[in-house]
Amino acid sequence: MLNPFDRYALQKALELKETNGAEITAVTMGPPPAIEVLVDAFEYGADYGILLTDKRLAASDTLATAFALHKVVHYIGKYDILFTGLQTTDGDTAQVGPQIAERLDIPQITYCEKLTVENSTVKARRVVEGGHQDLESSFPLLVTVANSATPLGHKKFSDVAKVKEMLRHPDERDKRIKSVNLDDIKADPTRIGLVGSPTVVGKTWKLGDIGGSCVMFQGESVENEVSHLIEHLANDNRGIEELI
Repeated sequence: MLNPFDRYALQKALELKETNGAEITAVTMGPPPAIEVLVDAFEYGADYGILLTDKRLAASDTLATAFALHKVVHYIGKYDILFTGLQTTDGDTAQVGPQIAERLDIPQITYCEKLTVENSTVKARRVVEGGHQDLESSFPLLVTVANSATPLGHKKFSDVAKVKEMLRHPDERDKRIKSVNLDDIKADPTRIGLVGSPTVVGKTWKLGDIGGSCVMFQGESVENEVSHLIEHLANDNRGIEELI
């Protein structure tokens, strides 16, 4: 399935396609059935798709994944903006996008919420703790899109029908969708998969029920809220000394 965070990235690409004119190439890495992710992107409005599939990719961590995907970018060739989701829904590391940018030696804007292109200049707003930053960049660059950005819109029945028709014609399908392996993208297999992944998860376990509760003090002056907090701590069964 299309990673929920990547849906925001696809929406940003579609917005630029509508306002500035562009061609969108969707890229995914996985086993052969992952081609369904590309079909899904087509139905929203993507133009081309590349599936990187190779058994040697199994067990790739973020470092190996970023290495493989940056080789796909070299394989594609010319590009202006690379959009990625903020992170995956399993690892939640948010590392792959920035690592791709570093390997390509291009600027990156992370946690992007809004983006426009004016006269070959990218103007973006990124989310930071307590506010936002307004940034500008030239092409090419990589953008990771925050999940506070515009959500992916709805598919149009006409677009879905066109994709279904395209899939019925092998020649047309092969023009728009390419399946490549590590040899095609000239990726060193020793930097991919388990052998190329320095991250090792030795053990995982579930913590017991921590419990606890939360009390909010708000709506009054800071002095009054602090007084209420001290009173609450004083009346807590554990006592102020234990809590501090």
